[in-house]
Amino acid sequence: MVKKSVLRKLSDPELENYLREGNRFTPEAVQMAFEVLGERGKIFSEQEKSQIQQIIQHKKAQEDLKLQEEQEMWKDHITEDPTAIQLFSRNAILMISFILGTIPGSILLGINFIKLKKYAPAVFTFIFGFLYLPVQHFLVSFLYKIGTQNTSRLTRNPELSVGGIGMLILLILSDLHRKSCLTEQLPILSQFLFPF
Repeated sequence: MVKKSVLRKLSDPELENYLREGNRFTPEAVQMAFEVLGERGKIFSEQEKSQIQQIIQHKKAQEDLKLQEEQEMWKDHITEDPTAIQLFSRNAILMISFILGTIPGSILLGINFIKLKKYAPAVFTFIFGFLYLPVQHFLVSFLYKIGTQNTSRLTRNPELSVGGIGMLILLILSDLHRKSCLTEQLPILSQFLFPF
């Protein structure tokens, strides 16, 4: 935020830089520089006044557009447009993978990748989902074996711990998918698992 008192300390040529087209200053700073120059007795023609107002309006429009883009990114480009790509939500994928295991979760995430035409991540996600099952079985057995000698929280309920690890890996994969959607700015329509 620029203060008018700071601008008053600048010379007239420095303030005129604020009024040039293509400057990097905020619209408020341009408006204040215009006012300070007016206070100092600089007389602007009607054409100069309208040009300065156009610069200010253009900068405000750019700020509004940037703010709107940031808000869209915050919403993950979720839209109500029926022509948008329908994807399973990240929360649905995580809950399914935690409750039913990594195979159903990886299938849903892989379907999202296929809908986005990202075939390599889809194949990797499917392979991970199916390979994690034997790894999960091995880890649960291993944690039960060491659980008889140790009473840590991790070994008390190894199914939840190992299932949570699988869910976290799918979370990382879904975040990669979400970032690719944001960089491509694809509009996404959230799809429900059970349409009732």
